[in-house]
Amino acid sequence: MNFDLTEEHRQIRATVANFAEREIKPHCAAWDRTEHFPRGVIEKIGELGFLGVSFPERFGGGGADTLSQALVVEGLSRCDASVGLTCAAHMSLSSGHIANFASDEHRDRYLPDMIAGRKLGAWCLTEPNSGSDAAAMRTRAVRAGDRYKISGTKMFITNGSVADVYVVMAVTDAESRKAGISAFIVDRGAPGLSNGRKIEKLGLRASDTAEVIFDNVAVPAGNMIGNAGEGYTQTLRILEGGRIGIAAFAIGIARGAFEEAAAYAKERRQFGRPIADLQAIQWMLADMATRIEASWMLLYRAAALKDKGRPFGRQAAMAKLYASETAMWTTIKAVQIHGGYGYVTDFPMERYMRDAKLAEIGEGTSEVQRMIIAKSLLREGYPLE
Repeated sequence: MNFDLTEEHRQIRATVANFAEREIKPHCAAWDRTEHFPRGVIEKIGELGFLGVSFPERFGGGGADTLSQALVVEGLSRCDASVGLTCAAHMSLSSGHIANFASDEHRDRYLPDMIAGRKLGAWCLTEPNSGSDAAAMRTRAVRAGDRYKISGTKMFITNGSVADVYVVMAVTDAESRKAGISAFIVDRGAPGLSNGRKIEKLGLRASDTAEVIFDNVAVPAGNMIGNAGEGYTQTLRILEGGRIGIAAFAIGIARGAFEEAAAYAKERRQFGRPIADLQAIQWMLADMATRIEASWMLLYRAAALKDKGRPFGRQAAMAKLYASETAMWTTIKAVQIHGGYGYVTDFPMERYMRDAKLAEIGEGTSEVQRMIIAKSLLREGYPLE
C-alpha cells in the first residue's frame, strides 16, 4: 500500500495551511475568549472550495476523495479546532446526509449553496435524554395531510443557532422503535423553529453549539429524506463517515499542539541549555509524534476503504477512538512541556487541551467506539489483509 500523498493531496494540505495561518491563527485566541462565531471565515472556506472538496462536481464540489476532505478538516483544526469542527459537521453530517440520501431535487436545491458556503448546515440527532441511545429520541413528526408537523428538542447541535438548513431525525412510528425514525430537511425561518439557551462549553468556544426547538414545525412531506423509517439506518451510515472527519479533527489538534510544544522546547532554556536537550522532553515529543503518525495511518485506512465502497465502520471507529485519545494525551503532554506557561491563556496550549476533550465524546464516545469495534470483531473475526 502506498501511503504517500498524491500531488493533489499535497496541494490541498498546503493551501489549507496557508489559509489557516493567514486567516485563522491570528484571531483564534480572541474568538475563543469572546465565543465569537467566525461566519465570515467559514464563507471564505466555502468560496475556496474546501467545503465541497469531496462532493460531486455536479453540485459545485471538487470531486476528490475522502482523504482530501480529511486533510481540510485536519488543516483547519491544526490552527483552530472550532473552525475545524464547524466545517466537519457541515460537510460530513448535514451536507453528507443530503448528498447520500436525499432526492435529486433536494440535492440540486441545497448542495450548491452549502458547498459554496452560502448556506450552513446543522445535523439534529442528539436530544436532552438520548445521546448514545439514539433510538430513544422523543422528537415526533406527525403526518397531517401533505405535511409533517415536527415537535421536540435537540441538544448539543453544532451550528445549531447559525445554520440555514437543518437535517432532523424524528420518530414517525413510535411502535417500530429504530425502524420508525425518519429524516427531514427543515429550513431556517420555518414557523415554530427556534433556539433555547446558549450552551457554554469547556472548549471549542468559537464553534456554535445550541439547543434547537421544534414547536409543531410544519414541513412538506416531500422534505422527508428517503422513505419513512429509513432515518436510523441513514444515521448509522452518516456517523461512520463522520468518524473519519472527527479523527481528522483530532489529528489536527494533536499536530498543532505538537508543533507548538516542539518549538517551545527548542526556545525555552533551563539549566543553561534548551529543554529540548533533556531526555524527558525528547521522549514526550517522540511519543507524541508516534501516536499522531499511528492515528494518521488508521484514518488513511478507513478513508481508503470508504472510497473503494468496502465496509469501513470498524476502521472508522478505530481511527476516531485512537486519534481522539491521542489528541487528549498529546495536548496534556504539550501543556506539561510548557510548564506554567502551558496553564495560562497567553499560550495556546490550554485551548488545545480544552478543545481536544470533545473528540473523545462527540459522534460516539470512546466507550461507544470500543463497543462498535468489539461487536464487529466478535461477529466477523479479524481478517488479516
